[in-house]
Amino acid sequence: MDKGEAAPDQAPRSRRRPRGDVRAGLIAAGVELARSGGPEAVVLREATRIVGVVPNAAYRHFADRDQLLAEVCTAAMNELADRMTADLTRIRGKRGNPDAARRRLGAIGSAYLKFARKEPGLFATAFAVPRQHSYADRDGASNRSTPLGLLRTALDELVEAGVLDPQRRDGIEYPIWSIVHGTAELTGQGPLRDAPDAELRRIESLTLTFISNSLT
Repeated sequence: MDKGEAAPDQAPRSRRRPRGDVRAGLIAAGVELARSGGPEAVVLREATRIVGVVPNAAYRHFADRDQLLAEVCTAAMNELADRMTADLTRIRGKRGNPDAARRRLGAIGSAYLKFARKEPGLFATAFAVPRQHSYADRDGASNRSTPLGLLRTALDELVEAGVLDPQRRDGIEYPIWSIVHGTAELTGQGPLRDAPDAELRRIESLTLTFISNSLT
């Protein structure tokens, strides 16, 4: 045996990633694919290429592409919630203060629209999988940190602050969400997408002002 030839028991071994690392890496790769190309860009083979594993490795963690997309969908929604929470923390004022409560509701809507504008791929992906998210569990602890949960908390505060009539509170989050989401769609991928930036910001401002005025 040549000196430069390794003995059989000394042959270099390939380093295998822990299963959790591969799964997390594939989800992270899927998120980046969605960020640049929306839900259609989330493909198992491309995710494995980014992570650096063979294509078949993905099937140890996901039955098919739809399962990966579902995880990416949740990750995108969580990123939206994180952006909304970050903007909420910048609003000063005690809970129950009418002005502060209004500003918090405005911050939630503004963050939602900003995310849709700056992260169109992730915004589309967050809602790409039907029934991936629970919207009905109003009192569930896990629901409070979602975009809809944050909106519900803000509306509850408006009731406490005397801004919103308690009799109007039940279910009002859905028409409010619809208005903001509709504006995001119209100005993002819809017929208003080519409007000048100043006009788009004006439309967003009008939307949030309309919602605030409609609650009193």
